[in-house]
Amino acid sequence: MNDTPPLKRGWTTGCCATAAARAAYGALLTGEFVDPVMVRLPRGQTPSFALAVHELYEQDGAPVAMAGVIKDAGDDPDATHGVLVRASIRALPGGSGLVFRAGPGVGTVTRPGLPIPVGEPAINPVPRRMILEALQEVARETDGHHQLDLEVTIGIDDGERIATETLNPRLGILGGLSVLGTTGVVIPFSCSAWIHSIHRGIDVARARGLTHIAGSTGSTSESAVQQLYALDESALIEMGDFVGGMLKYLRAHPVPRVTVAGGIAKMAKLGQGMLDVHSRRGGIDLAVLAELARLRGADDTLCDAIAHANSGLDAFEQATAHDIALGDAIAEAALATAARVIRQSGMALEVCVFDRRGECVGRSGWQTC
Repeated sequence: MNDTPPLKRGWTTGCCATAAARAAYGALLTGEFVDPVMVRLPRGQTPSFALAVHELYEQDGAPVAMAGVIKDAGDDPDATHGVLVRASIRALPGGSGLVFRAGPGVGTVTRPGLPIPVGEPAINPVPRRMILEALQEVARETDGHHQLDLEVTIGIDDGERIATETLNPRLGILGGLSVLGTTGVVIPFSCSAWIHSIHRGIDVARARGLTHIAGSTGSTSESAVQQLYALDESALIEMGDFVGGMLKYLRAHPVPRVTVAGGIAKMAKLGQGMLDVHSRRGGIDLAVLAELARLRGADDTLCDAIAHANSGLDAFEQATAHDIALGDAIAEAALATAARVIRQSGMALEVCVFDRRGECVGRSGWQTC
C-alpha cells in the first residue's frame, strides 16, 4: 500500500492577479474589501483567497484601490511560490476601456513573437480574460455597470529579481515576471511552464527571422552549441528533457535549421526512441550502445564490456579508448528518432553530443526532414 499523500495543487500568477483585481475593484466601487475573495476559473472551479494586503488611497486626486494575495504553488517547485501578487485599479475617462499596466515586478514585452504585442505588460491573454470577466461580475453585482473604463496595474513583489532566474530576459520580457496560467491551477511537476517557455522561445526566434535555432538539454550543451555556431541568444532554446515537446512545436512552426544538442546520456536515450529524456522515463540501454559500437567496428570483447559497463559514461569511455566513434553513432541514432517527429517539415536537422566539459564528442551531420 502506498501511503504517500497526493501532491498539492496550487494557483497560477494569473489566478492570483484575478483575485487581487476582483477585490480591488469591489473596494473601489463600495469602499469595502471582500476578504476572502472568490474567483471563477476557466474550468468552473471557484477558489477563495485571503487578502494579504489592501489599501484605498488617492493618486493625482483620483481614488485607487489596491489588493494583494500570496501565491501558493502547492507542491510544485515554482520560483514564484510565496510571492505577493498585487492589483491596483483606478477609473479612467469614459471610452478608455480596460487598460493593463505593468507594476513593479511585472515585465514588459520588447520583442515580437509572443502572444502579447511589443510594449504591453507581460500579462498573458487568459489571465487578461479572467481579470476582465471578474471585473464584469463585480460590476453586475454592484451597480449593474458593464462598460469598464479602468486602469489595472499588476505587480509582483521581488518579481524583477526572480525574473533573472527565468527565461524571460531571453524572450525579451524585461523588468519582471510574466503573469501566466491557462487554467488557473498549478499541477505539481506538470512542467507546463517549461513547455510554454519552449514554445515562446521558438515564436520569438521565428518573429526575429532567425534561420537556425538550437535546443539544448542543459547549460553545458547550450554554451557549447552557441560557441560552435556563434548563435544569437534568441536562437537558444532551453528544451531540457523535453526534446519531443520542442520538435512537435517546430513541426507546426518550422525554421530552416535545427540543432539538437545534449550530453552523452540524454542523447543516447533519444537514440533509443525516448522523446522525454528525464531519468524517470528510463535509463540508458547498454545493449543498444553495444550494438552501436559494433556497427562502428567494435569486436565481441569490447561489445560485451560495453553491454556490462557501470554506466553510459563508462561505456562511452571504453569505446573511446579503443578508437570507436560511439559519440557519432549516438548522434546518428538520436537524429533518426528526432527526424521522425518532424518528417515532411522541410527542416534541416542535426544532433550534436557534448561531454561534461563542453567538448563535441559526437555529431550526426545534417538531414533534411
